[in-house]
Amino acid sequence: MRDVRERNHHMAQHPRNVVLLDLDGTLTKSDQGIIQSVVKTFEALGRPVPDDAELHRFIGPAISESLQRNHVPDDELDHAIAIYRSYYADKAVFDDPNNPGEKVPGRFVNVVFPGIPEQLTKLRADGYFLALASCKPEYQCHPICERFHLTPLLDGIYGASTDSSRLDKDQVIRYCFESIGFDSAAGDRALMIGDRYTDIDGARACGVDTIGCRWGYAPAGEMEEHGAYRIIERVDEIEPAVNAYFAAR
Repeated sequence: MRDVRERNHHMAQHPRNVVLLDLDGTLTKSDQGIIQSVVKTFEALGRPVPDDAELHRFIGPAISESLQRNHVPDDELDHAIAIYRSYYADKAVFDDPNNPGEKVPGRFVNVVFPGIPEQLTKLRADGYFLALASCKPEYQCHPICERFHLTPLLDGIYGASTDSSRLDKDQVIRYCFESIGFDSAAGDRALMIGDRYTDIDGARACGVDTIGCRWGYAPAGEMEEHGAYRIIERVDEIEPAVNAYFAAR
């Protein structure tokens, strides 16, 4: 399906207004699946588990960045990433919050924020091109979007690579733009919707503004410090904020 969509997008008429959407903390409440997988990783490494505040900082940045910040040495980093990914993507050892009694990998310890499907539906009806742009590996993004019925609401799903060649948000956004044939010279415009500094900084590096989501995982003051174009408090503000942004340009 994705290949068909991308071929169609390459032939799309310009100009297009593209809305880039973060996944964790923007579309889904994913903290417990990430945190539980991180805890398992540190336990397997025989290293002290970070405190709760630090565990929450794992949500957003690439896993390699967060592991390095928590003193995992370079010679253990690949092993640590492999452990994390095994718990997050493969090992069904965590309680499924949506199906009591079932065990799932960390990526499915997750729930879509209320109102997100309705907002995506409205944005699609308004004519926006909706592209997921996540620092999560792309192979993990697809099953999450499928399981939580987000895939039909998106025009494309773009994430990090598994080989460290595409990790940061600016790299993911450039990959997305290349994949969809984004052409600013032809009038294409874009806007990022996200909840962490990684979204704001990565988008800015690509010449894109960010609307910050207060319901996500940013510590107090982070989005302001990194220069979000605007910060919204509620999910139902997404469509009006996007419309206001593009109407002003």
